[in-house]
Amino acid sequence: MTDYKEPYYLLFNAITDAVEVLGHLEVQAAVKLLEEAQLKAEELVLNQD
Repeated sequence: MTDYKEPYYLLFNAITDAVEVLGHLEVQAAVKLLEEAQLKAEELVLNQD
């Protein structure tokens, strides 16, 4: 069974960080944070045995 706890927390924290960055109108930085988190979360899920 796939464990989504770690990817969930990773994405949740990235979203929180991105919202804060967006508050400073740094759109590209927010996009980068979210894209990196998406890739890491995908890797975590796909590499589970």
